[in-house]
Amino acid sequence: MTSLRHRLPLTLGTRASSLAMAQAHETQRIISETFGLALDDIILAPMTTSGDKHLDGTLQNIGGKGLFTKELETALLNGQIDFAVHSLKDMATVMPPGLMIAATFAREDVRDALISNHEGGLEGLPHGARFGTASLRRAAQVKQRRPDVEMFPLRGNVPTRLAKLRAGDVCATLLAVAGLKRLNLWESCGGVALDPQLFIPAVGQGAIALQCREDDYVMRELLNAVNHNDTFLAVTAERAMLRVLDGSCRTPIGGYAVRGADGRFRLQGILLSDDGQTLWQAEDTAGQEDMVALGESVGYAIRTKAGR
Repeated sequence: MTSLRHRLPLTLGTRASSLAMAQAHETQRIISETFGLALDDIILAPMTTSGDKHLDGTLQNIGGKGLFTKELETALLNGQIDFAVHSLKDMATVMPPGLMIAATFAREDVRDALISNHEGGLEGLPHGARFGTASLRRAAQVKQRRPDVEMFPLRGNVPTRLAKLRAGDVCATLLAVAGLKRLNLWESCGGVALDPQLFIPAVGQGAIALQCREDDYVMRELLNAVNHNDTFLAVTAERAMLRVLDGSCRTPIGGYAVRGADGRFRLQGILLSDDGQTLWQAEDTAGQEDMVALGESVGYAIRTKAGR
């Protein structure tokens, strides 16, 4: 990529949180090793997003998951940065015109982890225990199993949420295993990973997405070289399902696609009522050439069962 040399240094936009910075450094390392670049050839541009500033209340009440990407996407469209790194599950299903997800890295652990001040998992929580989470999906899946627990909006970065748990502000919480691993907190947090076939994760959970401008063919070529195809295909199906369901932080939805031993992808999707007592689910399989169709098939099956 001789044209790449004329673009150096590249500017990588990222949120400024500890987890986002860990993902940005991972991106910087992978790209520098792939193309034989110095780390200094990829400049990190940390930004505090609207979602990071507004930590009171739940996301659905302050604007949804787009609050974590807005500033980065604006900087990308304005040419202030060359590309951006995101936790894919934070990205809206429809992004601003002119932008695209150009690549994903190999997916980390997709599971949610239960971290509790009590032994015995969800069943071991005291009656009426205070459960901390800002995710409607996690709240609904917990309420499905433990309708007696009290939900408390727990936001902030991962270390902040763990500190609030240890301080006794809540009895338990759920966090993504991927984030805990990227912050080197998995071994010490005492978490118990939940089966993703039973406790369906968020769409895109565990995946890092690299976003660039559609008309920036140099960046598109560069990012395509570091793309992990199976992850990209899986999250394409998951996000297609989410689009059909008009999914956002206002709706408890989970989706998980994975390639099986036969080479086909299996997608499981779930939609829950806010209290977790009603759920609709569907699954389907498809070859890798039909990822959008797979996601739409599962999404429409769920929507048919649930009604508009």
